[in-house]
Amino acid sequence: MTRLLLTAAVLLAIAYVPFGTDAMKMDKSADGPLVTVGSKKFTESINLGEMVRLLAAAGGVEAAHLEELGGTMVVFQALRNGDIDIYADYTGTIAKEIIGPERATSIEAIRDALAEQGVVMSEPLGFSNSYALGMEKERAAELGIAKISDLAKHPELAFGFGHEFMEREDGWQAVRDRYRLPQQSVTGLDHDLAYRQIKMGAIDLMDVYATDAEIAKYNLTLLEDDREHFPRYDAVLLYRDDLPERAPDALESMLRLVGGISREQMMQMNSQVVNDRRTPERVTAEFLSDRFGVESQSSDDTLTQRVWQRTGEHLDLVRKSLIPAILIAIPLGVFAAKYPRIGQGILAVVGTIQTIPSLALLVVLMPVIAWLGASSVGPGSATAVTALLLYSLLPIVRNTHAGLHGIEGEYREAAASLGLPAMFRLVHIELPLASRSILAGIKTAAVLNVGFATLGALIGAGGYGQTILQGIRLNDTARILEGAIPSAILALVVQAGFELSERFVVPAGLRIKRAS
Repeated sequence: MTRLLLTAAVLLAIAYVPFGTDAMKMDKSADGPLVTVGSKKFTESINLGEMVRLLAAAGGVEAAHLEELGGTMVVFQALRNGDIDIYADYTGTIAKEIIGPERATSIEAIRDALAEQGVVMSEPLGFSNSYALGMEKERAAELGIAKISDLAKHPELAFGFGHEFMEREDGWQAVRDRYRLPQQSVTGLDHDLAYRQIKMGAIDLMDVYATDAEIAKYNLTLLEDDREHFPRYDAVLLYRDDLPERAPDALESMLRLVGGISREQMMQMNSQVVNDRRTPERVTAEFLSDRFGVESQSSDDTLTQRVWQRTGEHLDLVRKSLIPAILIAIPLGVFAAKYPRIGQGILAVVGTIQTIPSLALLVVLMPVIAWLGASSVGPGSATAVTALLLYSLLPIVRNTHAGLHGIEGEYREAAASLGLPAMFRLVHIELPLASRSILAGIKTAAVLNVGFATLGALIGAGGYGQTILQGIRLNDTARILEGAIPSAILALVVQAGFELSERFVVPAGLRIKRAS
C-alpha cells in the first residue's frame, strides 16, 4: 500500500511540477503588469488582437496575445473571467449575441448592459464588418441572383454556414424566416472550410464577413440585403473596467485604434495574411508604423521552433490530464467491480461524458474553472486539461472493471481461504491479475488523449491543434500537416511506450500466458 501511495505521489509530481512552457509563463507574469489580449478564430480578429498587443507594449507594459480562442461567447466569457483584458468585437454581434436584442435598443443601452458585467466598450475603430451572404459570381449570374430575396426562387440550392452563424440570433434561422427561404440542404461547417466547399461546388451559398480577404480570392459576389436584415457591425474594443487603473498608459495607447482603421485598410491587412501568407505580427507592425509611428520588432519562427513549442504545449496538456485520469479511473474501476449496483452508475456516467461534444464541454467548464481561480483559456488552460481528463476516464474505468471481473474464481477462493485481508488481496493478487486489461485501457486512453488534445486549440490551449487550426484558417495544407503529422507520431510513440512498459508492469506469468 505504501508503494502505491508513493507511486501516486511521484506521478502527480510529474503531472504538475512546472517546467518548460509552465516555467516560462510563471517567470513572465512575475516581471510586472501584464495585459492579455484575446482574439476569435478568424484572420481579422487575430490581426486586430495583434495590433492591440503591439500598442499595449508601446504603452510600456508587457502584453500577451491569446489567439484563436473560438467564438463570441468563449472570448467574452474569457474577458469576464479575467483570463483576458481586452479584445475586438462588433456592435451587431454584441447586440445580438451578448446583450440580446430586447436590451440592445441603442448604443447607450449596450454600454449600460456591458457595464453591469464589468466591461467597457470603446468608440468604433473606423470600419464596419457586417455579415453578408456570398455566391460565386458566375453561379449567381447564371441563376440571376443579385439579392437575398432572389434565393426564394431556387429551393434546390445548397447552403453552408459557419457554426456560429447557424446559431446566432441574426443567423440562418432569422434570415430564413425574414426572407421566407425554402432551402432544405443547409449544412453547418467551419467558416474557413466553407470557402473551399463553395469553390468545389459542394455548396452554392455561404456566410461571409464584409472585409474577408477570401471574397476576392474566391471570386464571390455579395447578395444585397434588400430587407435590411443584418445590423451594422462596427468594430470596437471591449475591455475590463479595472484596466484603466491597472494599465492606464497601455489602455491609452490601445485606444489610439479608435477611428484609426478604414475598411480598405482592414481588407488589405486581411489579404496580406490570407493571400500573401505573411504573419499577422509583420502585417500589423507595418500598419502601426505607417499609421501611428509605432515601431516594433517582429520575427518569423522557423519550422523547428514552431514544432518544438507546440510539442511542449501538447505534452503539457497530455501529462496534466492523463496522469490524474489514471489515478482517478483505476479506483473508480475497482469500486465499480466491487459494488456492482453502484458500478453500473459509474460506468454510465463516464460513458455519458465521452459522448458530450468537445466544444460544449469546454464552454460548460469555463465558468467553473474560472470560479475555482484557474486559467480557463490560453496555453495549458485548466479547462482543456479538465475536459481531457474527463474524456480519458472511460477506457481505464471500463478495462479495470472488466479485468477484475475476469479473474477466475479459483484464484479468489484460494486467496480468501488463506485468510488474507481484502486490501492485501486487491493490491497483491487481484490488481496484478487484472494488470493486462488495466494497461490496455490506459494505453487506449493515452492514444485518445493525444488526439483529443488538439481540441484544446478551440480555446487557445496550444498544442498541435493550434497549428492545425491556423492551417485551416489560411487554407495552408503544409501548416495543417505541420500539426497533424507530429500529433500522429506522438500517438504512435505513446502506444509503443505502453507496449514496452508491459514487460515491467504485467507479471511475467501473464505475459507468457498471452504469448502461448
